[in-house]
Amino acid sequence: MFLAILKLVEKRIKEAEEQGAFDNLPGKHKPLKLEDYSNVPEDLRLAYKILKNAGYLPPELQLKKEINRMEDLLEHISDEKEAYKLVKEINLKILKLNMMGKRSPLLEEHQIYYKKILQKIKERREKRK
Repeated sequence: MFLAILKLVEKRIKEAEEQGAFDNLPGKHKPLKLEDYSNVPEDLRLAYKILKNAGYLPPELQLKKEINRMEDLLEHISDEKEAYKLVKEINLKILKLNMMGKRSPLLEEHQIYYKKILQKIKERREKRK
């Protein structure tokens, strides 16, 4: 019975594909945005995904999101003092995130180093010019 249903579903999908039903779907030819749940213990990942879909982010994922946003912001800061201040804030959040996790220290997020960040920012600016 199951195989018959499976074959019917596959047949209908193939027919729809041939008729062009999937040609104008949003996000076509764009990469999938996969969620990073590496800081979440494996047995809690499904629950966290359900909570996220309901509009609630667990503290670890909220912190990871803030870190990513701040790192993106760092690329556009031209003032060296402001960049240094932001790097310190990012490193503090990374430290908090690493303290929350229940995983090996080898898999922890790495703090960013000010000199390396400044060098990368300068290189990107030179490429834009």
